[in-house]
Amino acid sequence: MQQIHPLAGTPIQKADTMVTATKTKTKIFPLADRVAIRQLENTEEMRGGLYVPDTAKEKPIQGEIIAAGPGRLEKGARVPMELKVGDRVVYGKYTGSQVELDDEEIILIKESDVLAKLS
Repeated sequence: MQQIHPLAGTPIQKADTMVTATKTKTKIFPLADRVAIRQLENTEEMRGGLYVPDTAKEKPIQGEIIAAGPGRLEKGARVPMELKVGDRVVYGKYTGSQVELDDEEIILIKESDVLAKLS
């Protein structure tokens, strides 16, 4: 028996899979065109060997995609994601929703909110 997508009312195809690559025990599966990003933090050291505390640092704008949704539905057809697990990306400073899973900060954002892909 074929499953029907509850929101779109269309049959769910085998391509509706989500990929995840987290180091945590809890797996995360973003929905639609959302991606989960692990922030890449640069350890900053000032002259004289002093470290800048976390509270004084700006929010990072780079990260690595650790999970990606199957893509968005448009007119009943699935639009595939351009981003994949392992991609390094640049995103807006105040974009998305921060979630803490197993002591790891994860940001959930839409694929369209990603500004650039780094190579």
